[in-house]
Amino acid sequence: MRSPLRHPASLYTLAITAIALLGTATKLDAQGGKKGPELIWAPAPTVFPPGARMAVESGDPMKSGEFVVRLQFPDGYKIPPHFHPTDEHIRVRTGTLLVGMGDKLDAAAAKPLAAGDTGSMPAKMHHFAIAKGPTTVSIRSEGPFAMIYVNPADTPKP
Repeated sequence: MRSPLRHPASLYTLAITAIALLGTATKLDAQGGKKGPELIWAPAPTVFPPGARMAVESGDPMKSGEFVVRLQFPDGYKIPPHFHPTDEHIRVRTGTLLVGMGDKLDAAAAKPLAAGDTGSMPAKMHHFAIAKGPTTVSIRSEGPFAMIYVNPADTPKP
């Protein structure tokens, strides 16, 4: 059986690699000096439901080692129950992210994480998320990135 993460592998790998390369661009100020990294936003890889945007803050999500990505979600955006093979650390930058544990997306059981809040999920912990208002988060984890849906039918179709 094929892993949902690798469907289709070539498009997914290409998307993550392009975002990683673009995400490390720098911007020059008016005097020609570096201002620091400029985030380059693109649609999130197809392993996410449509509507999310992603930028790479550091590292390369497709390679071994630590990476940090930033994700933007529109109001009401839902990520069905899923898990990752590595620990995941989240920081809410703007908006509110409702996060719940388990195999069913249950908004009533979700706990709100507001701007400035942080949280961690151990590897293989089944969890889901819902954006309440436009929401931006940073995710830190170890690569290569993988997201496996609890219910294979929830895996987005490219």
